[in-house]
Amino acid sequence: MKKLKIAVQKSGRLNEDSMKILRDVGISIDNGKDQLKASAANFPLEVFYLRNGDIPQYLNDGVVDAAIIGENVLFEKGREIKTVEKLGFSKCKVSVAIPKSKSYNTLSDLNGKRIATSYPNTVKEFLKENGVNAELHIINGSVEIAPNIGLADAIVDIVSSGSTLFKNNLKEVEVLLKSEAVLAVSPKIGEVEQTILQRLQFRIQSVLKGRQNKYVLLNAPNDKIDDIIRILPGMNSPTIMPLAKEGWSSLHSVINKNEFWEVIDELKLNGAEGILVCPIENMVL
Repeated sequence: MKKLKIAVQKSGRLNEDSMKILRDVGISIDNGKDQLKASAANFPLEVFYLRNGDIPQYLNDGVVDAAIIGENVLFEKGREIKTVEKLGFSKCKVSVAIPKSKSYNTLSDLNGKRIATSYPNTVKEFLKENGVNAELHIINGSVEIAPNIGLADAIVDIVSSGSTLFKNNLKEVEVLLKSEAVLAVSPKIGEVEQTILQRLQFRIQSVLKGRQNKYVLLNAPNDKIDDIIRILPGMNSPTIMPLAKEGWSSLHSVINKNEFWEVIDELKLNGAEGILVCPIENMVL
């Protein structure tokens, strides 16, 4: 029986988030310590644990059929590789940073400067597009230390919270690109594996929709129901059930988490009581 071979980062935050979403879609993986690959017990899937920077080549060569990988890595090493789903986690930026003591006004301030980075392809294209002439120093590892030891005037690196820049007395001055984890596909994926990937993607989409929404239950007097229905976005329309209390009903609906508090405030102003909010594991439309 054929299996979908999917690559994930061997260790780190992206590995944790990748394995979590596979668990959330109901896939059970027995991945013992230091294993390089592991099979799922209940889905035709085999997980390969690889170095992040090696994954684009494995995809191009067809060694793996798909991967959960950061857009920043694909931009640097595999721009021709197709992505089929943005996953909403492991968000970061690839940014230019300089010492806090230095002034910065425009990109032209980088002319003639030395830039340390582990993203040379990304930086070269960015500088070319903006007509900036700078010297690159390619570093694998702790790029942020380069200005402090006199190796470079600026760096280009991943920025998440900004705490690493702060600790090294650096400040972000330009954003080259924004990145998040994506589901990427090998150009050599087979027909059977493509079908399995579609099944996996359907499950992932259901989980991602669930993460973006909250399930809401509330009680309201019957004469307020029409007002409340106009407030609730829902999927089609809220579910309405009569309560034992005369003249009252229970309404069930779904609210996008980004609009959540605004909607809740408006519901209360329009007579809603006993509002109960629940997380949604999966949302199949």
